[in-house]
Amino acid sequence: MFDAHVHIIDPRFPLIENEGYLPEPYVIDDYRKRMGHFDVRGGAVVSASFQGADQTYLKAALSALGPDWVGVTRLDLDATDDEILELNKAGVRALRFNLKRAAADITEMTLQALRAHELAGWHVELYIDGQMLASLQPVISKLPALSIDHLGMSEEGLPYLLDLVDRGARVKATGFGRVEMDVAETLRRIHAVNPSALMFGSDLPGTRAGRPFEERDVDLIRQVVGADMHAVLEDNAREFYRLPAVRRDQVPPPRVENPTIPIPRNLLPGADEHTRPLPVIE
Repeated sequence: MFDAHVHIIDPRFPLIENEGYLPEPYVIDDYRKRMGHFDVRGGAVVSASFQGADQTYLKAALSALGPDWVGVTRLDLDATDDEILELNKAGVRALRFNLKRAAADITEMTLQALRAHELAGWHVELYIDGQMLASLQPVISKLPALSIDHLGMSEEGLPYLLDLVDRGARVKATGFGRVEMDVAETLRRIHAVNPSALMFGSDLPGTRAGRPFEERDVDLIRQVVGADMHAVLEDNAREFYRLPAVRRDQVPPPRVENPTIPIPRNLLPGADEHTRPLPVIE
C-alpha cells in the first residue's frame, strides 16, 4: 500500500491556528501504530493550512520515514529556485493549493507551479470544492500535472472533475468521511473514465472530518475497482510521484518433492526380463 495523503502534526515545529482551529499532535509513531496492520510501503506527507509555509517539519518527517515517502508542500510565493531544488532533494514532489481554507492569489500560484515543474518536475495538488473547478478552468488548464484531493469534495462538482480526469488529472480516493457524495458511485465513475486516475490515501488523522479513515474505506475501494486494486492502492500513486514501481513476484510453482530425472535403462522396472526389439519398418 502507498498512502498518498497523510498529515503529520509535530508540535516541535511551528503551527498556526486556521479559522480558530489547531489540531492535536499526530506524529509518525501515531501514524505507524494506527496503520500497523496494513502493509504500508510508502506515502505522501501533505502540508495542511495550519502548517503554513513551514518546511522544517516536512524535512524532518521525510528524513524519518525514508526514501519511499514524498512531500507535498505549500511555498511562499517569493520562494527562490534554490529553495525549490533543496526541497526536491529532501523528497518534496508537489505543491499544494489550498483553495478551500486559505485565501490565495491563484495567478501567482500558477506561475510558481509552472516554475517548480520546470525546475524539478513537481505537480500540483488541489484542495478545492469541485464546484469551483469550472470557474478555475482557464488557470487549471495551464498546469502540466494535477491531482484533486478528496474526490473533489461534492456531488455538484463531479462533472467538472470527470472532465479533468479525462484530460489526465489524478484524484485522491481520500476523506470519505468528509465528502458530500455517493462515494462508491463517484469511485466507479472516475475509474471508468481513467483506471490510472485514483490514488488511495488515508487522510489521517482526519482533522475536521466528519469521521476519520476506517478500514471499510479500503474494502469499499476493493469492491469498486476489482482487479485494479493494486493500482489504486499503490501503483498509480508511485508512478505519479515518480517513485520506482513495486515488484510483485508471481506465486511460485508448487515444489516437486520427486522431480523427474534421467534413469539408467538397467534400473527401469522389468529390466531383467527378456525384451523384444520393435520391428523395423521399411
